[in-house]
Amino acid sequence: MAGRRGSARTVDPADLGSYQQAVRRVLTCDLITATRPRPGALDQVLRWADQMAEDLRALFGYTLIATTDHVRLVRELDELDPTQRQVFARRGRPFDRRRLAYLCLLLACFQRSQIEISLGDLVRRFTPVANSVEGLGYDPTDSTHKAALVDVAHWLLDRGALHLSDGSLEAWARGGEQADALFDVDHDVCEILFRPARPVQHLGSVTGLLSDTEAGGARRERTAQRARRLLLEHPAVYYADLDADTAAALRAKGLAEEVARITGLTVERRAEGVLLADPGGLFTDRPFPGRGGAVTRTAGLLLAQLADLFETSWAALVHMEAPSRADEHADLVRLVDAGLPRHGVVGELAWTDSGDRAPAPAADSQRVPLVERGRLEDMVADLFAEFGAASFTNAWQQDPHGLLDAALALLADLRLVRPVPGGVLVMPAALRYRNIQGALPEREDTGHLPFGSLDEPAPAVGEAAAPDPEGQSA
Repeated sequence: MAGRRGSARTVDPADLGSYQQAVRRVLTCDLITATRPRPGALDQVLRWADQMAEDLRALFGYTLIATTDHVRLVRELDELDPTQRQVFARRGRPFDRRRLAYLCLLLACFQRSQIEISLGDLVRRFTPVANSVEGLGYDPTDSTHKAALVDVAHWLLDRGALHLSDGSLEAWARGGEQADALFDVDHDVCEILFRPARPVQHLGSVTGLLSDTEAGGARRERTAQRARRLLLEHPAVYYADLDADTAAALRAKGLAEEVARITGLTVERRAEGVLLADPGGLFTDRPFPGRGGAVTRTAGLLLAQLADLFETSWAALVHMEAPSRADEHADLVRLVDAGLPRHGVVGELAWTDSGDRAPAPAADSQRVPLVERGRLEDMVADLFAEFGAASFTNAWQQDPHGLLDAALALLADLRLVRPVPGGVLVMPAALRYRNIQGALPEREDTGHLPFGSLDEPAPAVGEAAAPDPEGQSA
């Protein structure tokens, strides 16, 4: 069956659903093994490995590593994104800087000749290395240091880099006498977990890890690959955040539809941008609102209140241009580069570009409504009055402003609002949730929201569309 290279055109229509499911699995799971994310997933993906490798390379410039034991997708990154750290987490809690540093140092401690190592030996090897890093260190009597090391070890166990053959990590963590653990080391997994775009000792800036916009290939195709990657990596892509060439590529018919075909998602276009919607709500690392605690539900209810505010007071609100994502990216680059070590870098080979590799923004401007902090605090006060303070769990019922901060941080992480001094800018994608309260179940006896459970998940953030101020399609 003849078809266009890289867009799943050669896949038989009867098999397209299975192929799309395999693609979604590869894109949403950092490492697939015989047991991760579940038994059977590896076989499902390996069936399509050759076809996926070709399509992912042609459409996105990605590299698929597939063996009989594991599959991993090596991405090209166009920009830094704080949400990328979500892959480094345990029990839903992202790793802090200490845990990320410990993870790198532990991987560096594994010698290729070793096939097993005890936890005691690993800690003895790790400790002096950690203590040689200014501001890091490892103190075995410090419970926070020990907890960080345990989290990192569990992360490696979960991905099969380590296999527990004897003993107990938990017993060692509790400080039991003679407690230890014995690990088998899978060096193949360790190698594919750590695959930087360039040797880290050659980096003079974190931007050296980003996609090289000047790499070989036609400029038009590089622009198309970047546009497709943005559709996969972000809940909604706004034209105002893009350079003129990338914005033009996304506005044209065909490019977004290619991504939709390979993933099985749905293209939604609005005046401000474009996105891929997932009716199943699974193609995301941050389901929203779905199941969750008081913070998630409060964030959803705030969106409903914001939608009500816009319906009644749109013209009266202050509208501002959203901060340039290029400027925000440059600030993030400077923040990361400030922590880079200046010794040990191979100067004559170093990638010293410390500027922003993200292209300059397009000429399009994006004016969005500002909601002041005081008004947001009034909204949370109204929620407490409507549902009762006890509905917001013990952690928040005495701290409504803290709950507001946590809810706004979540919405900012989902790119539904942009924090600015004095309040937040509400992005167009947030209006897709204007009817969110209707999707939240109510208690039969009181008609109030049962904050203890939410059984009916609402659309994931990956579904968020970008409606114009009047809610009309472009």
